[in-house]
Amino acid sequence: MDLKGKKILLGVSGSIAAYKSVLLVRLLVKEGADVQVIMTDSAHQFITPLTLGTLSKRPVFTTFTQSENGTWNNHVELGLWADMMIIAPATARTLAKCATGNCDDLLTATYLSARCPVFFAPAMDVDMYRHPSTQKNIETLLSYGNKLIEAEFGELASGLVGEGRLAEPEKILSRIVSHFAASPVAKTKNVLITAGPTAEPIDPVRYISNRSSGKMGYAIAKAFSDAGAKVRLISGPTNLPVPNGVSITKVGTAKEMFEATQKYFSQFDLVIFSAAVADYTPLSVADQKIKKQGEEMKLELIKTTDIAETLGKQKRNGQLLIGFALETEHEMDYALDKLRRKNFDYIILNSLNDAGSGFAHDTNKITVIDKSENVLSFPLKSKQEVAQDILNIILNKWSEV
Repeated sequence: MDLKGKKILLGVSGSIAAYKSVLLVRLLVKEGADVQVIMTDSAHQFITPLTLGTLSKRPVFTTFTQSENGTWNNHVELGLWADMMIIAPATARTLAKCATGNCDDLLTATYLSARCPVFFAPAMDVDMYRHPSTQKNIETLLSYGNKLIEAEFGELASGLVGEGRLAEPEKILSRIVSHFAASPVAKTKNVLITAGPTAEPIDPVRYISNRSSGKMGYAIAKAFSDAGAKVRLISGPTNLPVPNGVSITKVGTAKEMFEATQKYFSQFDLVIFSAAVADYTPLSVADQKIKKQGEEMKLELIKTTDIAETLGKQKRNGQLLIGFALETEHEMDYALDKLRRKNFDYIILNSLNDAGSGFAHDTNKITVIDKSENVLSFPLKSKQEVAQDILNIILNKWSEV
């Protein structure tokens, strides 16, 4: 989900970490959000209003009136305008003022006027962060229904190492996206997703694999996690970061993927088989590296367990299964055969004949076929958008129950 049309108030208070607010504004605007920045006086010592105003495409507010023309910056209207307010960085002083209702500036007055969800992202030195008064203020703010984006552990401006670093802008963005993507029905569901390739060893240094990057499966995991579902990802070898809030089980071979998926299968409401699992694996694995010799080398292969077909026979009542079919010919015929044979509720077809689809790309073009063999085709989109389309189909299905 993007943030198109979402109205976000960003409060920036006086901390060395204020420079990160520049990156945060840039990320929010890139996602389509309408951002209004409010700065405290002390924040001006660390970052200029001109920088934040240029990136947000809106004048930055600090005082109740604009000195050049006397226009009133109405804190009540600002509080009613916003879909979300986030204060990042939130200093110890700002936390204390908001917790006690001491509204002596535009930022704190707007906070008290806000009817939208409010998130605080603290930033300060480790001893300040750990001090009982700061922790009490945080507890008070949370008791009012506000949300906390916890400070991170690391090297601080003082040279000390500990908790107090402002969360990275990407993490803050992820929390914001997750908030808007949250679905009441998704919060009650458990989702299991397989992703990536498998690697079938030939000897200690060689293996058989495929071109799967895992990007599609990871994007789906993020979409469902952002919506509020409890997500476990069973992943073959990839270099992708694990989406926030997603539990992961890493595997190597098709056998390991089958065993892991079998272990968790019955516990989940939705299982999505997006991994590109090897169909065959070497009959035997050499203990030592195989040396080059002769003009030919014969490799004997045996069939791996068809994970989706095996577990499809174990599907319990109410459980949904989704499979993927990546084809190069007779696409629809092969996809329908898999849909029926593996007891799927949906199969997602993509063809390597479509430019930008399949492995390695950041885009995909899918056709979704349900159990009644209804067909829904989508244009080429980013894999994040494709994941959102898949999420929406399942949310609609869950809402029917």
